[in-house]
Amino acid sequence: MTGKPSRAEDEYFAREDVEKLYRLAREQDAHQAAKKRDTLKAAHWMKCPSCGHDLQSVRLTGVALARCFHCHGTWLGAGELEKLAGEGTPGLLASIVAALAPPGR
Repeated sequence: MTGKPSRAEDEYFAREDVEKLYRLAREQDAHQAAKKRDTLKAAHWMKCPSCGHDLQSVRLTGVALARCFHCHGTWLGAGELEKLAGEGTPGLLASIVAALAPPGR
């Protein structure tokens, strides 16, 4: 053996190096995306979508609502309107929930 790598060996290691660089680039992209997502969440977390002021958590019949004391808006999370309506209980709130429900529900 001459000690000099063959062309096939050179190509193999070149491919391995390129794959490592691609993997590293994907990992860096994922890290950047996660960092950007966390930054956006921190900037918008518990902020009023209407006026941008801070939201305060207020409990109403066992449901935590987000209330803005600046514009007087009240914001609900997923499923909170149904909890307030008391699924199956007839009344104004139940009819509003039924009207806002997605088709097929």
